[in-house]
Amino acid sequence: MKMNKLLISSLIVLFALGACSRKVTRVSPDQQIDISGRWNDTDSKLVAEEMIRDVLSKPWYRRFQSENDGKTPVVIVGDVVNKSFEHISSDTFIKDVERELINSGQVRIVQNAMFREALRDEKKQQQTNVTPETRKKIGVELGADFMLFGTINSIVDEYKKEKVINYKVNLELSNLETTETVWIGDKEIKKYVKN
Repeated sequence: MKMNKLLISSLIVLFALGACSRKVTRVSPDQQIDISGRWNDTDSKLVAEEMIRDVLSKPWYRRFQSENDGKTPVVIVGDVVNKSFEHISSDTFIKDVERELINSGQVRIVQNAMFREALRDEKKQQQTNVTPETRKKIGVELGADFMLFGTINSIVDEYKKEKVINYKVNLELSNLETTETVWIGDKEIKKYVKN
Protein backbone atom coordinates (compact mmCIF):
# COMPACT_ATOMS: atom_id res chain seq x y z
CA MET A 1 0.00 0.00 0.00
CA LYS A 2 2.82 2.38 0.94
CA MET A 3 4.65 1.49 -2.27
CA ASN A 4 1.55 2.27 -4.37
CA LYS A 5 1.13 5.68 -2.71
CA LEU A 6 4.79 6.46 -3.30
CA LEU A 7 4.53 5.36 -6.92
CA ILE A 8 1.39 7.41 -7.49
CA SER A 9 2.94 10.46 -5.80
CA SER A 10 6.07 10.12 -7.94
CA LEU A 11 4.01 9.84 -11.12
CA ILE A 12 1.99 12.93 -10.19
CA VAL A 13 5.18 14.94 -9.56
CA LEU A 14 6.74 13.75 -12.84
CA PHE A 15 3.54 14.55 -14.75
CA ALA A 16 3.37 18.03 -13.16
CA LEU A 17 6.99 18.73 -14.00
CA GLY A 18 6.51 17.53 -17.56
CA ALA A 19 3.41 19.69 -18.01
CA CYS A 20 5.27 22.85 -16.90
CA SER A 21 7.30 23.95 -19.88
CA ARG A 22 8.40 27.42 -20.81
CA LYS A 23 9.33 28.84 -24.17
CA VAL A 24 11.49 31.93 -24.39
CA THR A 25 11.75 33.89 -27.62
CA ARG A 26 14.04 36.83 -28.23
CA VAL A 27 12.23 39.89 -29.58
CA SER A 28 13.31 43.32 -30.70
CA PRO A 29 13.64 45.84 -27.83
CA ASP A 30 11.53 48.20 -29.97
CA GLN A 31 8.62 45.75 -30.11
CA GLN A 32 5.67 46.82 -27.98
CA ILE A 33 4.56 43.96 -25.74
CA ASP A 34 2.03 44.46 -22.96
CA ILE A 35 1.39 41.27 -20.99
CA SER A 36 0.21 42.42 -17.56
CA GLY A 37 -1.31 45.80 -18.32
CA ARG A 38 1.10 47.43 -15.87
CA TRP A 39 3.60 50.22 -16.57
CA ASN A 40 6.34 48.92 -18.84
CA ASP A 41 9.34 49.95 -20.95
CA THR A 42 7.15 51.13 -23.84
CA ASP A 43 5.19 53.43 -21.53
CA SER A 44 8.42 54.87 -20.15
CA LYS A 45 9.85 55.60 -23.61
CA LEU A 46 6.63 57.04 -25.04
CA VAL A 47 6.02 59.33 -22.06
CA ALA A 48 9.63 60.55 -22.06
CA GLU A 49 9.56 61.29 -25.81
CA GLU A 50 6.28 63.20 -25.68
CA MET A 51 7.06 65.18 -22.54
CA ILE A 52 10.52 66.26 -23.74
CA ARG A 53 9.09 67.37 -27.10
CA ASP A 54 6.58 69.45 -25.12
CA VAL A 55 9.02 71.03 -22.64
CA LEU A 56 11.46 72.06 -25.38
CA SER A 57 8.73 73.69 -27.47
CA LYS A 58 7.49 76.07 -24.75
CA PRO A 59 8.27 79.80 -24.26
CA TRP A 60 10.78 79.35 -21.39
CA TYR A 61 13.32 77.99 -23.88
CA ARG A 62 13.21 80.92 -26.32
CA ARG A 63 13.08 83.40 -23.42
CA PHE A 64 16.17 81.88 -21.79
CA GLN A 65 18.13 81.99 -25.05
CA SER A 66 17.13 85.59 -25.82
CA GLU A 67 18.07 86.72 -22.29
CA ASN A 68 21.42 84.84 -22.41
CA ASP A 69 22.82 85.65 -25.87
CA GLY A 70 21.71 82.33 -27.39
CA LYS A 71 23.29 80.22 -24.65
CA THR A 72 22.15 76.59 -24.50
CA PRO A 73 20.36 75.94 -21.19
CA VAL A 74 21.90 73.42 -18.79
CA VAL A 75 19.45 71.01 -17.15
CA ILE A 76 19.77 68.53 -14.32
CA VAL A 77 17.14 65.80 -14.00
CA GLY A 78 16.21 65.38 -10.36
CA ASP A 79 13.94 62.83 -8.72
CA VAL A 80 10.83 61.41 -10.31
CA VAL A 81 8.93 59.92 -7.38
CA ASN A 82 6.82 56.83 -7.93
CA LYS A 83 3.51 57.37 -6.12
CA SER A 84 1.68 54.67 -8.06
CA PHE A 85 0.23 51.46 -6.63
CA GLU A 86 2.94 49.32 -8.24
CA HIS A 87 6.71 49.11 -8.37
CA ILE A 88 7.98 51.35 -11.17
CA SER A 89 11.69 51.90 -11.65
CA SER A 90 11.90 55.67 -11.76
CA ASP A 91 15.61 55.36 -12.61
CA THR A 92 14.71 53.80 -15.96
CA PHE A 93 12.24 56.59 -16.69
CA ILE A 94 14.80 59.25 -15.66
CA LYS A 95 17.35 57.74 -18.08
CA ASP A 96 14.73 57.80 -20.86
CA VAL A 97 14.11 61.49 -20.10
CA GLU A 98 17.84 62.30 -20.02
CA ARG A 99 18.38 60.45 -23.32
CA GLU A 100 15.60 62.43 -25.01
CA LEU A 101 16.95 65.73 -23.68
CA ILE A 102 20.52 65.00 -24.80
CA ASN A 103 19.48 63.67 -28.20
CA SER A 104 17.38 66.79 -28.85
CA GLY A 105 20.57 68.85 -28.99
CA GLN A 106 18.65 71.75 -27.44
CA VAL A 107 19.95 71.48 -23.87
CA ARG A 108 23.03 70.33 -22.02
CA ILE A 109 22.66 67.80 -19.19
CA VAL A 110 24.73 67.58 -16.01
CA GLN A 111 24.89 64.59 -13.70
CA ASN A 112 22.65 64.21 -10.68
CA ALA A 113 24.06 64.29 -7.14
CA MET A 114 24.92 60.58 -6.88
CA PHE A 115 26.94 60.43 -10.10
CA ARG A 116 28.42 63.90 -9.55
CA GLU A 117 30.04 62.65 -6.31
CA ALA A 118 31.58 59.72 -8.20
CA LEU A 119 33.00 62.14 -10.78
CA ARG A 120 34.40 64.38 -8.05
CA ASP A 121 36.07 61.41 -6.35
CA GLU A 122 37.67 60.43 -9.65
CA LYS A 123 39.00 63.97 -10.18
CA LYS A 124 40.46 64.00 -6.66
CA GLN A 125 42.29 60.75 -7.36
CA GLN A 126 43.59 62.15 -10.63
CA GLN A 127 45.32 65.00 -8.80
CA THR A 128 47.98 62.58 -7.49
CA ASN A 129 47.71 59.54 -9.76
CA VAL A 130 47.54 60.93 -13.30
CA THR A 131 50.03 62.73 -15.53
CA PRO A 132 49.71 66.54 -15.51
CA GLU A 133 48.82 66.58 -19.23
CA THR A 134 45.72 64.41 -18.75
CA ARG A 135 44.70 65.50 -15.22
CA LYS A 136 41.23 67.07 -15.01
CA LYS A 137 40.79 70.29 -13.04
CA ILE A 138 38.74 70.55 -9.87
CA GLY A 139 36.17 73.33 -9.55
CA VAL A 140 35.26 73.80 -13.22
CA GLU A 141 31.94 71.94 -13.23
CA LEU A 142 29.10 73.14 -15.39
CA GLY A 143 26.30 74.56 -13.25
CA ALA A 144 22.69 73.75 -14.13
CA ASP A 145 20.28 76.53 -15.03
CA PHE A 146 17.16 74.39 -14.58
CA MET A 147 16.04 71.27 -12.71
CA LEU A 148 13.43 68.82 -14.01
CA PHE A 149 11.57 66.66 -11.48
CA GLY A 150 8.17 65.07 -10.96
CA THR A 151 5.91 62.18 -9.99
CA ILE A 152 4.31 59.06 -11.44
CA ASN A 153 0.79 58.40 -10.13
CA SER A 154 -1.83 55.81 -10.91
CA ILE A 155 -5.52 55.18 -10.33
CA VAL A 156 -7.06 51.72 -10.64
CA ASP A 157 -10.74 51.09 -11.27
CA GLU A 158 -11.50 47.38 -10.98
CA TYR A 159 -14.65 45.29 -11.05
CA LYS A 160 -14.73 41.51 -11.32
CA LYS A 161 -12.55 40.56 -14.30
CA GLU A 162 -12.16 44.06 -15.72
CA LYS A 163 -9.69 46.72 -14.74
CA VAL A 164 -8.76 50.21 -15.95
CA ILE A 165 -5.38 51.56 -14.93
CA ASN A 166 -4.71 55.25 -15.44
CA TYR A 167 -1.10 56.42 -15.14
CA LYS A 168 -0.35 60.11 -14.88
CA VAL A 169 3.19 61.46 -15.08
CA ASN A 170 3.70 65.05 -13.94
CA LEU A 171 6.99 66.84 -14.60
CA GLU A 172 8.06 70.36 -13.67
CA LEU A 173 10.99 72.46 -14.82
CA SER A 174 12.26 75.10 -12.41
CA ASN A 175 14.89 77.83 -12.69
CA LEU A 176 17.57 76.92 -10.13
CA GLU A 177 18.57 80.49 -9.40
CA THR A 178 15.13 82.04 -9.01
CA THR A 179 13.15 78.84 -8.14
CA GLU A 180 10.57 79.97 -10.70
CA THR A 181 8.60 77.12 -12.24
CA VAL A 182 8.88 77.70 -15.99
CA TRP A 183 7.03 74.62 -17.28
CA ILE A 184 4.61 72.00 -16.00
CA GLY A 185 3.66 69.05 -18.14
CA ASP A 186 1.66 65.91 -17.72
CA LYS A 187 1.03 62.79 -19.74
CA GLU A 188 -1.61 60.15 -19.12
CA ILE A 189 -1.73 56.53 -20.22
CA LYS A 190 -4.94 54.56 -19.72
CA LYS A 191 -5.02 50.76 -20.01
CA TYR A 192 -8.04 48.51 -20.10
CA VAL A 193 -7.35 44.96 -18.88
CA LYS A 194 -9.87 42.12 -19.11
CA ASN A 195 -9.11 38.66 -17.69
